[in-house]
Amino acid sequence: MTPPSLLADIRCFVLDMDGTVYLGERLLPGARELLALFEVRGLDYLFLTNNSSRSRGQYAAKFVRLGLDVPESHIFTSGEGTVLTLRQDFAVQHVYVVGTPALEAEFVQAGYTLDPVKPEVVVLGFDTGLTYDKLWRLCDLVRAGLPYIATHPDFNCPIEGGTMPDIGATIAFVQASTGRLPDIVVGKPNPPIVRSLTARTGLTPGQMCMVGDRLYTDIALGQTGMLTALVLSGETRREDIPTAPHPPDIVVEDLAGLVGLLRGA
Repeated sequence: MTPPSLLADIRCFVLDMDGTVYLGERLLPGARELLALFEVRGLDYLFLTNNSSRSRGQYAAKFVRLGLDVPESHIFTSGEGTVLTLRQDFAVQHVYVVGTPALEAEFVQAGYTLDPVKPEVVVLGFDTGLTYDKLWRLCDLVRAGLPYIATHPDFNCPIEGGTMPDIGATIAFVQASTGRLPDIVVGKPNPPIVRSLTARTGLTPGQMCMVGDRLYTDIALGQTGMLTALVLSGETRREDIPTAPHPPDIVVEDLAGLVGLLRGA
């Protein structure tokens, strides 16, 4: 099937943010036009990010700065997905969260108690204010055998002009110290985030298209039955595609390329 015909029956587009819609404070080509096309055609969309350092409100505010009007209801973070996973899979109240104030607030608003002393589960997020004391406490609790959840697996976070170390680097630090990997990793491309997406949209994976710039997170969601569209505006280079374990269904330079395909669908 051609790319336009592949897109014809998609009912919801799930869009990565960093490296797909923007880099830093720069909107990437095609983002504005794609949202306008969604509105004209009545297509559903959801912005999905593995970055758990910010809240939905903070992302909505960033979209406003970039000139896009995106309601919070169209934004879904791995932090929110982690709260849903905790609620579904663990009967606990006290949580030790290694994350930003925004991620901590996500858990407090969901009714959890932040407890670094006697938690029942530990959650590792993308903590841009990470300290050695936090890491030390995290390792102690992981070594003690508490359930250990990570919000997502990304090793690096794309920023304008390069990358910054992400949660995957912290996971490696904890593994080196404790010998343990997380019991659950929530974000793309793992089953918990897919379960959250289907619950949020009421659709099957086959009715959704994941659009993103990373082969090992965004495009790997193709193994769940989702259609995948790779943009080359972020982390992945075209020469990386042939060796990808889960090759994309569609490849475009940026979101402007996706707009062109949709207009032909």
